[in-house]
Amino acid sequence: MTSYSLDALNAANEADFSAALADIYEHSAWVAQAAGARRPFATLAALHDVMTAAVRAAPADARLKLVKAHPDLAGKAARAGALTADSTNEQASVGLDRLTDKEFARFHRLNDAYQAKFGIPFIVCVRRHTKDSILNEFERRLSHGNDGEMETALGEIFRIAALRLDARVAAPDRLKVTGRLSTHVLDVHGGMPAAGVAIELWELSQAGQDRLIVRSITNRDGRTDQPLIAERPLPIGSYELRFATAAYYAARGVALSEPPYLDVVPIQFAIAEPEGHYHVPLVMTPWSYSTYRGS
Repeated sequence: MTSYSLDALNAANEADFSAALADIYEHSAWVAQAAGARRPFATLAALHDVMTAAVRAAPADARLKLVKAHPDLAGKAARAGALTADSTNEQASVGLDRLTDKEFARFHRLNDAYQAKFGIPFIVCVRRHTKDSILNEFERRLSHGNDGEMETALGEIFRIAALRLDARVAAPDRLKVTGRLSTHVLDVHGGMPAAGVAIELWELSQAGQDRLIVRSITNRDGRTDQPLIAERPLPIGSYELRFATAAYYAARGVALSEPPYLDVVPIQFAIAEPEGHYHVPLVMTPWSYSTYRGS
């Protein structure tokens, strides 16, 4: 994906500006064209606001066409490889390109039900969700009345556009579209941060198809060198952190039972704020542990 600086976009001719941002809104280059006439932009937030305002100010039929330009989630177009590059990457980020036949059938049924009820595709900013969360959102919105669903779809489109714009354009500011997940391990038995604790982060699935997100190890401050998730939204869903505490204590010569009372400590938690900061610390001894939501 080509990236651009905000200064370069401000200085570009009308055609080049529109071409650079034509796909920020799905198959709707007119949004970029409308924004180009409002240059220059001092910040990325200002550019995003102008593009959003252009959609708001457009005739109702143009907004409807924009909504209908979005593909079904895990639909036939996705399986046929007919999505835009952005939509392909977004759906792949949550595993919608790797569905079982049973999962595909469920998405197909939900897509059809939503289209039949509202006359538009179901739109959600998938980068903010896990597969389970998307399915829960599908069911929740299907239970709604017709009033407000068009506005909900537009709100999700604005979130999608913000993520695309933030990734595409380098500017002095960043849009508030990312979150951060971190951890910290404190060894109360030794009275110090716990260095060398192996950690795994798993995304939990209602279908039992848990997915390993990242492996890491704590440094001398008891933290990981990098956040467990950063520079992207935190997908709404359920997770488990697994800390290899027995291996840590054994490496330090602490006498443990065989098998150890605590081998791998699991901490299950949920994420509900994709743009938030979740800090999940572990306070431990060889025989006990606690946690809390830190900062």
